[in-house]
Formats: sequence, C-alpha cells, structure tokens
Amino acid sequence: MVDDNELERLRDLAVPAPDGDAKARAFAAAMHAFDAQENISTAPQGTATGLRLTERARTLWREIMQRKLIATPAITALVALPIAGYAAFEMLKEQPPVISNGKVTETVADKPVAQKPAPNQPAINEPLAAAPAKEKKADADSERRVEDEAQIAPASPPKPATEVDSLVKQEMAPEAMPAPPPAPAESGQLAAGGRANAQAPAAAMRSAEMPAGAIADSKLMVQPAPIPADQMQPQEENRDRIETFKTNPVHEAAQNPVSTFSIDVDTASYSFVRRSLKEGTLPDPDTVRVEEMINYFPYDWKGPDSAATPFNSTVTVMPTPWNERTKLMHVAIKGFDVKPAEAPKANLVFLIDVSGSMDEPDKLPLLKSAFRLLVSKLKPDDTVSIVTYAGNAGTVLMPTKAAEKQKILAAIDNLEPGGSTAGEAGIKEAYKLAQQSFVKDGVNRVMLATDGDFNVGQTDDDDLKQLIEKERKTGVFLSVFGFGRGNLNDQMMQTIAQNGNGTAAYIDTLAEAEKVLVEDASSTLFTIAKDVKIQVEFNPAKVSEYRLVGYETRALKREDFNNDRVDAGDIGSGHSVTAVYEITPKGSGAEQVDPLRYGEAKVDNGGVANADEYAFVKIRYKLPNEDVSKLIATPVTAANEVPSFAEAGSDQRFSVAVAAFGQKLRDEDQTANFGYDRILEIANAARGADPFGYRAEFLSLVRLASSLGGTK
Repeated sequence: MVDDNELERLRDLAVPAPDGDAKARAFAAAMHAFDAQENISTAPQGTATGLRLTERARTLWREIMQRKLIATPAITALVALPIAGYAAFEMLKEQPPVISNGKVTETVADKPVAQKPAPNQPAINEPLAAAPAKEKKADADSERRVEDEAQIAPASPPKPATEVDSLVKQEMAPEAMPAPPPAPAESGQLAAGGRANAQAPAAAMRSAEMPAGAIADSKLMVQPAPIPADQMQPQEENRDRIETFKTNPVHEAAQNPVSTFSIDVDTASYSFVRRSLKEGTLPDPDTVRVEEMINYFPYDWKGPDSAATPFNSTVTVMPTPWNERTKLMHVAIKGFDVKPAEAPKANLVFLIDVSGSMDEPDKLPLLKSAFRLLVSKLKPDDTVSIVTYAGNAGTVLMPTKAAEKQKILAAIDNLEPGGSTAGEAGIKEAYKLAQQSFVKDGVNRVMLATDGDFNVGQTDDDDLKQLIEKERKTGVFLSVFGFGRGNLNDQMMQTIAQNGNGTAAYIDTLAEAEKVLVEDASSTLFTIAKDVKIQVEFNPAKVSEYRLVGYETRALKREDFNNDRVDAGDIGSGHSVTAVYEITPKGSGAEQVDPLRYGEAKVDNGGVANADEYAFVKIRYKLPNEDVSKLIATPVTAANEVPSFAEAGSDQRFSVAVAAFGQKLRDEDQTANFGYDRILEIANAARGADPFGYRAEFLSLVRLASSLGGTK
C-alpha cells in the first residue's frame, strides 16, 4: 500500500525539463520509418476495381444516359417491364399449376417465373454475395424476428383453427408437412402443448380431407400480406353490454315525498371501475353504479342481537361535504352474521361457461382458480355438482360431497374451452341437478360463471328472467359471476341475478375471487332475508328537496312496497347495505326547484303531523322460507343528527367519500366542484381498520382517477 506522504511528495516535485537528445533520436526514428514506406502504392481507396453493387448500377446508368441512342430504349424498357410482370401475375391467377400424383405441372405462366431459393440454400445470384456485411446482417435479423414470432407460444390455450389457418401453416412451413394426406400431422399441431380440445373444430377436419389440387388453388389465392412490425394492430371490438341509466333527479318533498327502492348488494360495478382505472382509462359512466361501489366495502354497522330479527338499521344525518347548505341522510343496514358452526348445509351447482370466448387468461383459467378457492371453503357435508355449456350442455360432475375434494378439483382442472354459448340448456340442466340434491332448510344455489351472452337458445333477457323466476319459487337461487372483458353482458347478469334471489359479482383478479368466494362466502351463499325493500317518506315541513344517491336500476313504484309479489334484493349473512340521500332543509336557500305559484300542499288539519321529524324510514323483508313480508319502521329526528361531518363515525365518512367518488366518475353536477383531493382527504382520514387492504386500494384508485381526469 502506498504511503499518502509519499504521494504528496511526488505531487510537489518539479516537472523535469525536456531532454534534447531524446527528442532528436525520436525524430530521426520517425523519419526513417516514413522513408521506409515510400514503396507503398498511393492508389486511393474505393477505386473502380472494387466498386460496390450500388455504385456499379449508378455507373452503368450514367454511361447509358450519356448515349442518347440507348437512353430512349432503356426508358421504354423500364416502363414495359412492370406491365409485363403484371400480365404474368394475372396469367398465374387464371391458370394455376395442376398437381397430379404428387408432382406439380407447370403452366405457361409458371415457366418464366424464377423460383425463390429456400432460406437454407445458397443464393443463386452470385453478385449478392458481394453485398456489404451490414445489409446481410439486417436481412438475417429480419428473418430471425419473423421466425421468433412464429415460434412464440400464445399465453392462452390454442384456439380452433380454420381452413385458412391450416393452409397458411402449410404455406409458411412446407418442409414440416408430411406427404398427403396431412390430417394426422395437422391434428397433432393443434393439440401440441396441452390437452386436446374437447370439441375438435370441424373446419380443421375438412381441411385435412381436401383434395391436393384444391389445396394448391387455395395457396395461390390466400397470400396474407406481412404486417410491418411498427404498424399498430387493430383493437378487438368491445362487445360488452352495459345497461344505460340516468342519474336520480332532485324531487320536491311537497309534491313527491316518498322514495321506494330495492336494496342492492352486488359489487360488480366497483370491479369494473378498478379494472378500467388500472388499465389507464376513466370508466364508462354507465358502468359506475354508486350503490355497488359503496356496498363493496365491509362496514362495522351495529347488527341485530339474534337471528329472529335478520338485520338492524342505523340512520345518521350529517352535513354534506360537497355542499354546505344541504345535509346527508345516511341509512345503514347490517345483516345477522351466521356463525360457521350454525351455517346450513349447502347444495351448490357450478354452471360454467366453457365456450370458445372463454379461452383467455382472465376468463376460464381465472375461473378455475376461483372455484378451487370456494371448494376449499366448503364443509365435508356440502354437495357440489358441475355443469358446463358450450354449444350444448353437459354434466361434468354429478352431485358429490365436498369431502371428496380431489375429485371435485380434478373435474374443475379438466375444463377446456370450445364452442358457442348455449346458456339456456346449461341453466336447465343446472336446476335439474340442484333439485336432485335439494337440501331442505339449506342453501340450494346455482352459481353461474360466464363472460357474456347466451348466443344459443333463449337469448332474450326477458325470457331468461321468466325462466329464473320460475325456478326461484322452488327454493333454488342463482348467483352470477362475470369474467373477462370484451364480451361481458352485464345487463343480462344484473337481470338474472336480481330475479334469481342472488348476487352479481365481477371477478377480474384472483384477489377479487378470494374476497367474493372466501372472505364473503357466508354472505354470498347464505341468505338471511329476501325481497328487502326500503321506502322513505320525507317531511315537507323539514325537507324541501331530496335525491337518492345511486340505486337508479333498483327503483320501485310506491305501491310496490306493500306488494309481496314484487321481487327485490336479498341480504346475506353479515351483509352491509348503505343508502345515502342528499336532502335540502326547509329555508336553507339551496332549493333547485322553484316554489309553486299557488301555494304548497296542505294537510286537512292545517298542519303537518310529526313536524319535528326529517323523515320516516320503512324496511320490508321476508324470511328465506316465508312468502309474507315483515315491516321495520324508524323515524328520523334531530336525535339522529351530528353537528359536523367530522363528528360522524369513520365508516359513515368513508362511505360518503366512496359515494362522492362514484358521482365524480359519473360527472354529476352535485360533485362538479368537489375535487379528487378532497375525496382523498376524507377517505384517508376515515380509513380506520383495513385488515384486507380494500380501503388502501380505494385511495390508490382515487389517485389514478385524479391523474387521468386532470383538474376535474
């Protein structure tokens, strides 16, 4: 190791003066070397003896153009050659080569056409060998990229080939094809890398049986043009069917004091929104159902003390964070939480869509993983059946006890996509198996998992609705789980789930599958109350106007509330349901509707009964095995009010932040001037206990929406 002091001493030494003798010797040696090179040729680089191909062509063209007698015929030849080439091409199309006994008979048009050498054969045109190494390398790289792209295996299982696909394969790799007939090799190619498709495409079989001459004709006609690497591929058409709806209007309490709606415990909308934001786009407003976003989260509302009363309601009145002159009336319902030991036996039928459109990583593969999670949650005495549908329905697994777990999992793992979607036949077969293993006083449920339409059989939503309603009366309920995008029929999912006394959820990740089918399994499977309706009557003496936030697709007529024949939503074990009204207090100055010119509505006694109440909340429900509804009523008074928004509970404040976020994504007028930063501030302050990270994820979605929506 060098001493630092020694380095400092060397640094301070003076630079020695140049040695004159050494300089003279070096100069003499250089001159001697220069004189020794005098016999080297002085010919410059790039002489005529070593011209490149491009320079040869330029020189030849220059010489031709300098001779006027040759220039005119040369130009004429340049014009005539493309015309002759086109004529030859047309002759090829009209008279293709004929294949006989395995040999190709050339036509007149074939003879003058030079054959392209195979990639592994030496070039015929010798001057090409003199091309620069740089040009060779570029060509080799291009060919290698094409070969690499052809060898890359798709992320999803191979899709059924068509006749054109089969012929293109023969054209692209003729050396790999066996002698006619090629059917066995082609079939093997389709099945390579995985299990054979349950439904072999008839088109591929027809391709293998085609005569050799017909194949040759098609090869000449089907010539797919290569797509440049930098050209954008066209995006697949989005065929998602989403129900459109208008935002709830503001109602004047004096003219329309009663609001009636069915509860909604679905959560599909939140998953739609999350996927859109994580893909870098703001969601379609019609996919944002505010009530489903609010009810996605678990809340610690006060529940009932016993199963005799299936749920408890809590009403809170608080200031509105986005409008200082209005208030929010927050209605929270908590269902009775059935203990696992007390949970009834379950008879479940998995109705699984295995049509060709399910052949995507976020569809059938995710579906199989999701249902494996559910199977692990079941008790040994529970029963599982599996029905699939694709073109026609089939029973994959007859009713089997959950104790035979490996048998059930093996049936799930063996599912393969293929065919069109015969949903009607599948539903009928599923209900048949459910009735076959019906459990009295237990859970009897069909669990439909699909990516979209029922394009074979009853495809009309109303027909499906009638079919589901008929089976619902037998005690077999239905829940729907959507997978993937591009073909999702959300409108159909909502229709049959609502009429099947079930829920609709959208599963876009394995984490969401765990939430729906594991963490929320009891509320998803075990119904504690059905046909739950809410009706609120507002007091015109205290409330000028009101509007319901969300539940647009669950609105009911006023008279439907007392009609037990009208279907409504169900509440599962431990379910939390929240509804938020924005109300305008009398005389606040925030009214949006002008007062009547000829006075307000009056009651017979000249006043208003119960004038100190804001509203009267009524909840009507049926027990799972009963057909007559029961009523719970709660008056809303000043005792339900908190003086400031900050004094409301953390769950109330967080749910209001979610409500504001949903309205913001729908671009509603009420939250137009309420920024994402304020939503983030409220949600972050009210985050509270978050054992599964759902609320932390919500904060990240608000940040994403803020960055995508700019300053809105």
